[in-house]
Amino acid sequence: MITLYNQKTALVNGDRLVPDISLEKVNYALAEAGLPAVTPQEIEKGKENTLAWSILTAHNTSKDPKQLKLKFDALASHDITYVGIIQTARASGLKEFPVPYVLTNCHNSLCAVGGTINEDDHLFGLSAAKKYGGVFVPAHLAVIHQYMREMYSGCGRMILGSDSHTRYGALGTMAIGEGGPELVKQLLNRTYDIAYPDTVCVYLENEPKKGVGPHDVALAIIGEVFKNGFVKNSVMEFTGPGVAGLSVDFRNGIDVMTTETACLSSIWVTDQKVYEYLKAHGREDAFRVLKPGDVAVYDRAIRVDLSKMEPMIALPFHPSNTYTIKEFLKNAPDLLAEIDEEVKRKNPEIDVALKDLYKDGKVTVNQGIIAGCSGGTFENICAAADVLDGKSVGTDEFVLSVYPQSQPVFYELNRNGSVNKLMAAGAVIKTAFCGPCFGAGDVPANNSLSIRHTTRNFPNREGSKPGDGQIAAVALMDARSIAATALNHGVITPATEIDFPDKEYPYTFSGEIYKNRVYNGYKKADPSVSLRLGPNIKDWPEMEPLKEHLLLKVASFIDDPVTTTDELIPSGETSSYRSNPIKLAEFALGRVDPGYVKRAKEIARLNQNKGQAEELKQLPFDLDLDNTVLGSVIYANKPGDGSAREQAASVQKVLGGYANIALEYATKRYRSNLVNWGLLPFIVSEKPSFKVGDYIYIEGIRSGILQGKREFDAVVISGGEKSVLKLKLPGLTDGERDILLEGSLINYYKSGK
Repeated sequence: MITLYNQKTALVNGDRLVPDISLEKVNYALAEAGLPAVTPQEIEKGKENTLAWSILTAHNTSKDPKQLKLKFDALASHDITYVGIIQTARASGLKEFPVPYVLTNCHNSLCAVGGTINEDDHLFGLSAAKKYGGVFVPAHLAVIHQYMREMYSGCGRMILGSDSHTRYGALGTMAIGEGGPELVKQLLNRTYDIAYPDTVCVYLENEPKKGVGPHDVALAIIGEVFKNGFVKNSVMEFTGPGVAGLSVDFRNGIDVMTTETACLSSIWVTDQKVYEYLKAHGREDAFRVLKPGDVAVYDRAIRVDLSKMEPMIALPFHPSNTYTIKEFLKNAPDLLAEIDEEVKRKNPEIDVALKDLYKDGKVTVNQGIIAGCSGGTFENICAAADVLDGKSVGTDEFVLSVYPQSQPVFYELNRNGSVNKLMAAGAVIKTAFCGPCFGAGDVPANNSLSIRHTTRNFPNREGSKPGDGQIAAVALMDARSIAATALNHGVITPATEIDFPDKEYPYTFSGEIYKNRVYNGYKKADPSVSLRLGPNIKDWPEMEPLKEHLLLKVASFIDDPVTTTDELIPSGETSSYRSNPIKLAEFALGRVDPGYVKRAKEIARLNQNKGQAEELKQLPFDLDLDNTVLGSVIYANKPGDGSAREQAASVQKVLGGYANIALEYATKRYRSNLVNWGLLPFIVSEKPSFKVGDYIYIEGIRSGILQGKREFDAVVISGGEKSVLKLKLPGLTDGERDILLEGSLINYYKSGK
């Protein structure tokens, strides 16, 4: 199905993949395509013929193509992130949004959760759109990424969003999901600074068989490339003859899941189908043909034979834990038992008992969800409706919920009858809401398995409360196979094993739905408008600049292979407190290390009274306390996989954190969040031997950062014994150094730099 080429690879004429970029092989392919031969120098410059090069360099404001300083065409946030972003930008001198900034309301939409908090945030967002000239999309109208696809995507554009699944590559738009501080920089006319990324060609060929959907293709790719870091922090560029056979909805469904590969962004070739999509949304002027040059050279390549794709399942607790559904069912007793054992290792008192779902060669689940930016597409829901047309989901435990991703999509599904087919079959139709994807809706029952066409199935993401003995288990599947499973009343069934109509449905976009409800204030800023501040909307606390010396006390040691942002700051109902930094910090690491908050607070209090602290006097060296800051530190092997939410870092800062120590960081966006909140992103070469409660002293940290040092000798105090630990700070830009020295991005802007 999938072949990886871990070497420089050429794409010739857009349809010939040449893993060997020798002059002979490239010119042979050119001759076959009827194109003139090239020189070795032209091959060497082949990366300039990629789509990524053309878009990145067009948005680069620096004179150095190796060190990009990007400005974006539009920004997007949802109601978990936009309050903090605007509050930070406002404290830094914001007067008006310089580019279209879209404030959507698709995460904290359940206004019964947290009292008035969520609706207070919505009214804040509307008042900010009026005051600063933004676009406000009310709750339940559209999930963030569908609205951006429909209204702001465009060929050759770049969009920055404060959500990790900011991906519109199938529409010719290079989009990046980042933490809120990176959007603050754009709002203040600063730049997004990054070294030029690797580009990986994703070469698609042939066509998928009936019953195989976009989630199947996406999960197959993720399963091949996530664990080995094949595309980490790279741009995935989708090309090849197989693109033409895919609808735009199908492409969007693959594209949005590229986030789960840990890549930086994605981009696709564009064609007549993309033109028709944009035209249907009244924006044909946003179209232009994007295709690589005659010889485009990539750092690596992935060949995907679509015809060999099978219905897939990603088992708990990661989208990369993939199997074909046939393979899973064949080995279900062992695979389910492995999940039970994994839960038991982390939570010895909990027995999730998924193995009990297997009986007589079948696995039965009790919940199916089709939702959000990946699942709730027009074509996915039409296909599910055709599978269930005239049938029943049953009257026992199994329930099917379907969330169309926008009101215009919902309107068309209603008009063509697909919604009625699903409702008649017993499915429940809900509004545009991201809740099932991050634990704020349809939390599955304990000791059961939910199958979902959503983006993620991370541990403790979909509503788990392990402290209360509750574990929510989610597996990812395509909408077609979820509908096939619903047809069999919860018995997992691949869609290739059932017969259903394979129809194409025309789509008509009803733009008046947005015209009659969305507030569009771009270029209409009104400084006289007052921001609507609810009682839960609080400013950031004061943050101390980095002093000459740093004394860290270990507040948490997480030994899991990967630590997600959902484990650093829980998703779900916790998100209601995203506008209150102090209150939100109470939930930090709550699902992976419940004692962390108490320990971090004790360290912060120790810092405030360090002159009188007997504990510090017992350390085996003299401390210059006036020039030393004491802060907490978290160790994790590979933290930061998943969401772009900056709160995973900011809560640590609010609690007095000053650093993370890791073998590596799972994503660029988490490392960026650490820096922007003044947390030093240290790297170590091997797993350290220190433990919770130990001290780590770094003498001259401030001077060292000013001098551009990349490695520091730290002294570890453990059990009264001293040892040396080498802490690395690779890849800091000048701007990142300044932010770390000031103690946070907020301080950096307050300083006038």
